[in-house]
Amino acid sequence: MTEIAIFEAENGEIQVKLEQETVWLRQEQMADLFGRERSVITRHIGNIFKEGELDEKSNVQNMHIANSDKPVKFYNLDVIISVGYRVKSQNGTRFRQWATRLLNEHLVKGYTLNQQRFEQNAKELEAALSLIKKAAHSPGVTAEAGTGLVEIVSRYTQTFLWLQRYDEGLLIEPQGQAGGVLPTEPEAKQALANLKSNLIQRGEATELFAKERADGLSSILGNLDQTVFGEPAYPSIESKAAHFLYFMVKNHPFTDGNKRSGAFLFVDFLHRNHRLLDEEDQPIINDTGLAALTLLVAESAPDQKETMIRLIMNMLAGES
Repeated sequence: MTEIAIFEAENGEIQVKLEQETVWLRQEQMADLFGRERSVITRHIGNIFKEGELDEKSNVQNMHIANSDKPVKFYNLDVIISVGYRVKSQNGTRFRQWATRLLNEHLVKGYTLNQQRFEQNAKELEAALSLIKKAAHSPGVTAEAGTGLVEIVSRYTQTFLWLQRYDEGLLIEPQGQAGGVLPTEPEAKQALANLKSNLIQRGEATELFAKERADGLSSILGNLDQTVFGEPAYPSIESKAAHFLYFMVKNHPFTDGNKRSGAFLFVDFLHRNHRLLDEEDQPIINDTGLAALTLLVAESAPDQKETMIRLIMNMLAGES
């Protein structure tokens, strides 16, 4: 359901559409908001999509407006913020802050009941886990059986919670660990070249593997390293890693091997930032889990992007 909110800009009111958990503006409205000619806004939007900073299909929506016999293109908050960054508009900062407050209020009102239901289920599951742990130490249970019981249940408890959040649309972005050093373009290409050589020797790839389309890899690395209004667009290791995998798989920077290349650079990034292993020196995600996650990203719909990103981030953050 579409709602209308009013933003008080310096040069008058702007009617903002609120739908699908984000806000939407037309190009003319962005021109008014940022005090720029519409041609300037059009050029920046075109560059945003051309450079792969954002995906056009998942960030643009055709909507009907009054006194128009055909749908009009609207752009969501991600596009609005990106344009505001490019035109260096102070009014854009005000709008971002206002839209964030508006969306938070909307989500709180819309999901309060679901959140309460989820929290109750989570408490019951965690209580059950505590009982199982207690039972495992009972004199009637052998040490081997008890250890195995706790290990199996513990391993899948957090996954169950993530999947429940995923199903109910309540998966939130974890705080994560600030920072994250990205590979340089030469480092990434060299790492992929080594991978390619090994795969070819095993007969698992051809010369087309990881062959770059234009400057696809460079564009992705540049996007991950960008700032928005002076702050990192992807401020945490988890955020960078999740978006790195997503962009590599969905943006198809290579003629062949995008999923394998994406999974490889995802693991390489975690290794560079000392996050590939947990505190017990166990892989934070095993081979099977990585393959499943990569395929899940590949098969996901564009409008599921944020959910996929949050799911990957939660898997990486664990209980931290």
